[in-house]
Amino acid sequence: MNKLIFVILAIASPLIGRSQDTTSVSLLFVGDVMQHDSQISAAFDPISKSYDYGACFQYVKPVVRSADIAFANLEVTLAGPPYKGYPQFSAPDELAKGLKDTGFDVLVTANNHCVDRGRKGLERTIDVLDTLGIPHTGTFKDAAAREVQYPLIVEKKGFRFSLLNYTYGTNGIPVTTPNIVNLIDTLQIRKDLFKAKLQQTDAVIVFMHWGAEYQDAPNRAQKELAQFCLNNGATLVVGAHPHVLQPMQWNKEKNQLVAYSLGNFVSGQQSRYRDGGAMLWVEFEKQMSSDSVSSVRIKNASYELAWVYRNNEVPKKYFILPMKEFEQDTLLINNPAIVDRMKEFAVDSRSLYKKNIDIDESDRMAFETSYFKILLTTSSDSITIMDTTANIGFYGLYPEPEKDSLINWTTGKFYDREIAIEALHQIKSSTRYNDARLIWYYWDKRMEELSSGK
Repeated sequence: MNKLIFVILAIASPLIGRSQDTTSVSLLFVGDVMQHDSQISAAFDPISKSYDYGACFQYVKPVVRSADIAFANLEVTLAGPPYKGYPQFSAPDELAKGLKDTGFDVLVTANNHCVDRGRKGLERTIDVLDTLGIPHTGTFKDAAAREVQYPLIVEKKGFRFSLLNYTYGTNGIPVTTPNIVNLIDTLQIRKDLFKAKLQQTDAVIVFMHWGAEYQDAPNRAQKELAQFCLNNGATLVVGAHPHVLQPMQWNKEKNQLVAYSLGNFVSGQQSRYRDGGAMLWVEFEKQMSSDSVSSVRIKNASYELAWVYRNNEVPKKYFILPMKEFEQDTLLINNPAIVDRMKEFAVDSRSLYKKNIDIDESDRMAFETSYFKILLTTSSDSITIMDTTANIGFYGLYPEPEKDSLINWTTGKFYDREIAIEALHQIKSSTRYNDARLIWYYWDKRMEELSSGK
């Protein structure tokens, strides 16, 4: 018996001391964030005389926030008023605040609209993002700032990434000295990629503003530039500017991925192919051995679609709708013609993405967006300490502000209707709240009172 134990230990001994810790991090990339005149008008609140983008991002917010690191292309300046859309963009600062609140962690700023408002616009955009604490890269106030800040290092969950960003041009508007906009120049890109290598990060990401507008296939220049970046140390190359989707490909053997264009994340463009975009998910995995040697690889890559819905209000409001949650929706959009347009976008996009290489649509579960609460009372002084225990305490007790300084007291959320009805009957029969009512919520909005529980 002792000999058997010895043999087992002898066989296992080469593995002892080689234990590995495996960690992962999820990255989410979206395309162009734009602000046309109609979008700026939609965000304006005439009562408060201020701008608010909460409604625009509310439905996609849970998706973005579920990523460990979320990246977007800010294709406007934050140059201050007067606010204007195409052709020389200046968006309200509240747009950047909305992006941060939605969950975006990093913005790239090198694109053909980054100097739409000259030196003031470029520098004020940087100042606003810095004030909000949003890391960014692609444009700089001067060479000294670029030297210190570039390539940008992004860190999360023990991973470190080098981020680079370039644009093909600035619409013919000259860059004012001493400002710097990263233009596509292979000599400079090679130097920057070498510097990124010296940073010894886990992977190098290059965000390119390139290609021909409204073309659903990458041109020769895009392909050659992507390969140049990959040959010189990049792991991911992500593209923007065409305002429509272009295919993506993952070379698993070489651990390299290219997404040529993610289309419009949000814009005022409502014509076919331009009214939505893709969200690219890339999961990195790191294996760290006991001798502190690590290996990093792309573990998973997938996409999901997001469509921009514009309703019939005056002015029209914009909403980014993740397709997983809204493709079968019958509540938010009640206009058959608009539903058909959303489905057309989905069909077009999935047809194009059949050309992808090893990148399929995400299989994530849709978020629970419909739920129920039991409304106990609207009198803020009628909740007692006794109510926080026993039957009521079991279901949770929460204040829900109402207009005129009233407070609704409700239970916690129920995602199953039958369970909610059972809880309602139990509360009505065994507590003093015999007039409790069941309320249905959809995306945190009270939709309907189901007083009978039926």
